[in-house]
Amino acid sequence: MTKYALVTGGSRGIGRAICLELAAMGYHILVNYQSNADEANKTLELIKAKGVSGEIMKFDVSKQAEVDDVLGKWLETSKESRVLEVLVNNAGIRKDNLLMWMSNNEWNSVMDIAVDGFFNVTRLIVKDMLVKKYGRIINVVSLSGLKGLPGQTNYSASKAAVIGATKALSQEVGRRGVTVNAVAPGFIKTDMTHDLNEKDFKALIPMARFGEPQEVADVVGWLASAKSSYVTGQVISVNGGLYS
Repeated sequence: MTKYALVTGGSRGIGRAICLELAAMGYHILVNYQSNADEANKTLELIKAKGVSGEIMKFDVSKQAEVDDVLGKWLETSKESRVLEVLVNNAGIRKDNLLMWMSNNEWNSVMDIAVDGFFNVTRLIVKDMLVKKYGRIINVVSLSGLKGLPGQTNYSASKAAVIGATKALSQEVGRRGVTVNAVAPGFIKTDMTHDLNEKDFKALIPMARFGEPQEVADVVGWLASAKSSYVTGQVISVNGGLYS
């Protein structure tokens, strides 16, 4: 059977780097995106250059009906020939503001994509993993979810929730050969951090620089591999030594 990996929010940044890392491992890739078709197609072309196939899959992870319709149908029609072994829940957004000025939309949209998105996608996929007695679920969280950062009460809360879910789910599915872990990036050079001045922050980081998306993808690749078979329920920080 053809082995697949799904990366939510896989069209650019850390998501793209993860797609390419998993493609280099031989996985065929499902690239989920919400709105930027051009970037998703660029990612797909880079995947194909690795010698494997892929598909772009448009749905909003926060909307259960969309997830069920698009991903659910793919899973149902692929049972005989394809198996989804790796899920990377990477989709997320930032809408920073001080809590006293934060709008309902700034709170809800960040929480919906990270937390509801984790639930909507993972619930669908974990069932088949349990039947097949193998799977790798990797959640991309954040330093913000461990440490808390001012102006990110919404983002910190969303990532902390997924960290808790990671630990709980790992205990539910471990007996069936499914591992569940999280990777917590610090400051990584992506579109999500383009508004941050590296010079202002690097003095706080022991390694004195922002990280690269590939440095996160390398850890995700290891967690997706057989080499991590006895590691579950863990949060691995990729942050250059920046801790609370």
